[in-house]
Amino acid sequence: MKVSTRKKTASPQAKRRPSTKQPVMFEYFDPSATVVTLVGDFNRWDVKARPLKRDSGGLWKTTIRLDPGTYQYKFVVNGERWEEDPLNLHRAYNEHGTFNSIRKVGGLAADGSEG
Repeated sequence: MKVSTRKKTASPQAKRRPSTKQPVMFEYFDPSATVVTLVGDFNRWDVKARPLKRDSGGLWKTTIRLDPGTYQYKFVVNGERWEEDPLNLHRAYNEHGTFNSIRKVGGLAADGSEG
């Protein structure tokens, strides 16, 4: 009995779906900060997952790719101060008695602009 050793090739119809992730920029201004990180439900609130980069004027920035949806987040300044996004008025009450900022990705944001 002869056993076939030919490898199966992927069919042309088994193409990868295009990513639905979109680039989303986050900014935080604090010229006295030594480190600022972005935490949220998109990275399981991991303080070390997403450090921002500082420019010479004290503006901290990062861009991440997110699928369409609604996300809660905060900035962590110097590893200990958890701050809402002062440029974003959309927020939700959390279990710690403070607020998380809300970012909607894709579709229309609450103010009618693109999310």
